[in-house]
Amino acid sequence: MSDQIKEYLILRDDKEYEVIIGLEVHAQVLSESKLFSSSPTKFGSEPNTQVSLVDAAFPGMLPVINEFCIKQAIKTGIGLNAKINNKSIFDRKNYFYADLPQGYQISQYKNPIVGEGSVTLDMPDGEKMIGIERLHLEQDAGKSIHDIDPQNTLVDLNRSGVALMEIVSKPDLRSLDEVNAYIKKLRSIMRYLGTCDGNMQEGSLRADVNVSVRKKGETELGTRCEIKNVNSIKFMQMAIDYEANRQVDILEEGGSIDQETRLFDTKKNETRSMRTKEDAHDYRYFPDPDLLPLELNDDFINEIKKEIPELPDEKKKRFIEKFNLSPYEANILVSDIETSKYFEDVSKNSDVKLATNWITGELFALLNNKSIEITESPITSENLAKLINLIKDGTISGKIAKNVFEIMADSGKDPKKIVEEKGLKQQSDPKELEKIIDKVISDNPKNVEAYKLGKDKLFGFFVGQVMKQSNGKANPQLVNEILKKKLN
Repeated sequence: MSDQIKEYLILRDDKEYEVIIGLEVHAQVLSESKLFSSSPTKFGSEPNTQVSLVDAAFPGMLPVINEFCIKQAIKTGIGLNAKINNKSIFDRKNYFYADLPQGYQISQYKNPIVGEGSVTLDMPDGEKMIGIERLHLEQDAGKSIHDIDPQNTLVDLNRSGVALMEIVSKPDLRSLDEVNAYIKKLRSIMRYLGTCDGNMQEGSLRADVNVSVRKKGETELGTRCEIKNVNSIKFMQMAIDYEANRQVDILEEGGSIDQETRLFDTKKNETRSMRTKEDAHDYRYFPDPDLLPLELNDDFINEIKKEIPELPDEKKKRFIEKFNLSPYEANILVSDIETSKYFEDVSKNSDVKLATNWITGELFALLNNKSIEITESPITSENLAKLINLIKDGTISGKIAKNVFEIMADSGKDPKKIVEEKGLKQQSDPKELEKIIDKVISDNPKNVEAYKLGKDKLFGFFVGQVMKQSNGKANPQLVNEILKKKLN
């Protein structure tokens, strides 16, 4: 990827081009039934087994709004610090796809359910506010499958009618790192709210990416191109990098950018033209005659506000104030709701600083190596707290704790039992340690003499020898104290 984009600029012959990015994120509403029918939404079901007559657009079948999906959209809007509109309208967006049975999509256009809002990103150089233009509800299309039958395209309508929230950002993003932070923040907020699981592998979260470039210092936005249906952060970054450089190359050659919709080829790492970008009138939007305007009174909205949990920004502030964490540590721990719960479970029964270090260090490494979520961790929060307490009370050293941790990861056992069974308890008897230390000193007279003549770094040699003699079980703190007295 281009380093220039990460630094906000692309350089060409001493000219600097700024990259402008906007995202239209499609988030699947976490709901057991679809937006306008009672069909289930379970992922991975057999093709065409979750399709009602409404989803298949049989004549005379009328849509009925799913109230739960409406509440989920309002919750998300509140989480995005956005205006909830008392009146919104469902429109028909007319276009043809083989997997769109009605020949139109029920969406929202001029009157969405959620208006302007904002999301705060925690970037290395400080916080940055990204504007939200709108959030509207719409139904998903089905899925066309091209790689099963060599002669035909197959259609699976299980997704047809699934509720989507389209979250449209303002063109405020300026780098690949900001795109990464923005998607993760949106996903985090929705997971806290329980409105979308954010699972990109299952298609629950994907985005259309709008990219334009302009010379540094210009105020007018360049002509944008939209890259459709990108389903991972990595592919979003790759697509933006390619597309921005493509546009700069065209401008440098004296050409102009055509407003168009493009696809990203993940194998060739390039975008290619899909169709000329349509304007709204090309879709012939008009209010859906089968659905009345959606009117929400303030009491209804206020009742939903009472259900809003503590969100990432609020939790981060509390973690910093209550646990004395750094903003960096707090940001890592609140980025995922399950991680924050795990941390609070561990820290309420053990040392907070050690809990932070073990979770962000050894535990995260374990989860990464096993490619699992924290909810699948073989080490429970209760057992990690016990391990930390064994370190804190001097039963085991930090080094021994790492060995115990590995055994816990493989077995899921209680750390106290592991210490007992393996005989890993730390040696903390001063008299026993003195015997070991005396032997080390008597075995190394030249090093003792050199240490006394000023070679202070040899102290580490003596500590290492004592740990070796004790098979790593000697209490390091006591070893240091006794050695200093003996050598000095």
